[in-house]
Amino acid sequence: MDFGKTNKFAPKPNLKIFLDGRIVPVAEASISVFDHGLLYGDGVFEGIRSYGGKVFRLDEHLKRLEESARAIRLTIPMSRPELVKAAYDTLKANGLTDGYIRLVVTRGVGYLGLSPNRTDCPSVFIIADQIELYPKELYDKGMAVISCSVQRNHPNALSPRIKSLNYLNNILAKIEALDAGVYEAIMFNTQGYVAECTGDNLFVVRNGAVETPPLNAGILEGVTRNAAIELVRKRGLPFRERELTRHDLYIADECFFTGTAAEIIPVTKIDGRPIGTGEPGPITKQLTVDFKKLVMD
Repeated sequence: MDFGKTNKFAPKPNLKIFLDGRIVPVAEASISVFDHGLLYGDGVFEGIRSYGGKVFRLDEHLKRLEESARAIRLTIPMSRPELVKAAYDTLKANGLTDGYIRLVVTRGVGYLGLSPNRTDCPSVFIIADQIELYPKELYDKGMAVISCSVQRNHPNALSPRIKSLNYLNNILAKIEALDAGVYEAIMFNTQGYVAECTGDNLFVVRNGAVETPPLNAGILEGVTRNAAIELVRKRGLPFRERELTRHDLYIADECFFTGTAAEIIPVTKIDGRPIGTGEPGPITKQLTVDFKKLVMD
C-alpha cells in the first residue's frame, strides 16, 4: 500500500493556517494523532464567510460556537475578541477579502479512551480559503436533489443544534445523494418530518407563503437561514415555521436551500419530480438578490 502517494485534493501549498495562537504555513499546521477531535470527533466548528473583507455575522457564528462548546462541556481557550482577531488575521495572511473561514475547536491531545478527562488543553485552528460548494450554473438553473433514507440524528442522541466534528450522519446522507447523481439530500427526522439537508437548511414556497422546518424538527439553526428569514419578513411575505412532510415538498411552488457555503440556491427537482415550473421561482430569485445586497452592506 502506497501511503505516500500524491493527494490531488491537497490544500494549496502557500496557505497559512492559524494554529493555537500562531499563523503557520499549511505544511506545519499539524495536530497530534492523539487529539480527541481526530480520534472521536470530539470538538466543534463553524463555517463562516467573508465578503469584501468583512466577515459576515461573525458574532452570530461565535455565539453558536460557544453554545455548541458549552453543550459538550468543552472550554474554548480563547475569548471572543481573540477569536475575532484570529479570524481576520488568518484572512489577511492569505490575502483574502472574499473567502471561507473554518474555525475548529478540538478537545485536544489526550490518552486513548473516550473520557474528556484524559485530555489536556483544547486546540484551536482556523483555515481561510476559497470555497465553491456547487457549480455556478445550478444557481441560475436550479439543482436536483433527493430525499434520502438516512435519518437526522435524534435530539437525545446528538442534538443537531450542536455543530460538532462528528458529521458521519450527514456524510452518509451525502454519499446517498452522490450515488443518486445529485449534490444534496433532504433528511427527515425520526418522526418522519422534513429536517434539513446534509449541509443546508430548507425552505419551500406555497401560494406565496414561505415555510421552513422549526428548530425542534431536528435542525441546525443556520446563520444564513436566519438571514433569509429576516429578508422574507422585510419583504412582507407570509412566513411560518412548521412541520413539513414529503408531500409538502412535492407540491411546493418553489424550494430553496440556505447555508454559509451554499448561500441561497434554488431547488427545481426533488426525487425526479419538478418543483413548480421546474425553474427557479420569483421569490427565490428576489431573495437571492436581497441576500447579495445584504452581505455587502
